Amino acid sequence: MQAFLLSSAVIFVAELGDKSQLMAMTFATRFRARTVLLAITLATALVHLASVAIGSLVGLALPTRAISVAAGLAFLGFAVWTLRGDELDDEEKGKARRTTGSALLAVGVAFFLAELGDKTMLATVTLATNNGWFGTWLGSTLGMVVADALAIGVGLVLGRKLPERVIAYGAAAAFAVFGVLLIARAALS
Repeated sequence: MQAFLLSSAVIFVAELGDKSQLMAMTFATRFRARTVLLAITLATALVHLASVAIGSLVGLALPTRAISVAAGLAFLGFAVWTLRGDELDDEEKGKARRTTGSALLAVGVAFFLAELGDKTMLATVTLATNNGWFGTWLGSTLGMVVADALAIGVGLVLGRKLPERVIAYGAAAAFAVFGVLLIARAALS
C-alpha cells in the first residue's frame, strides 16, 4: 500500500506540466475525452510495467543505501528538469491534430512513444528500486492517468492553458523534497 500511495503522488506531481499532459489536452480537442483517457491508461500501464521491471532488477542488484542516494539525486534532477519545462513543438501539435484512423490506437501509440525515457518513466524506475513492483506499477499508472484527466477536464472546461510556471514550481519543489528525504534516509541508515 505504501508503494501504491507514494508512486501515485510522485507520478501525479511529475506529470503536471509534462509534455504528455499537453498532448492529452490536444488530443481531447479532437477525440472523445473517454477514448483519450482509455488510450492513456493502456499506454501508461505498459510503459510503467516495463519501468517497474527495470527498477526491481536494479533494486535487487544494488545495496539499499546506494539506491536511496541515487534515487534522491534522481529526484533532485527531476526537480531541475521540471523547472526547465516541457512544450509541444509545432510539429508535435500538428501530429496530434492530424491523427486519423482509430483514435484509441493513435492516441495510445503516441503516448507510449512519448513516455519512453520521459521523467515519469524514469521516476517509476526509481520508485521501483525501493518499493514493491505491483504497488508502484498501479500507483504510477493511476497518478499519471489522474493528472492527465485533470488536464483534459480543466482544458475542456476553461478552454485555456493551466498556469504552467506555478505548476512547474510546485512540482519541482515536491521532487526536491522527495530527493532530500531519500538522501537523508540513506545518510541516517
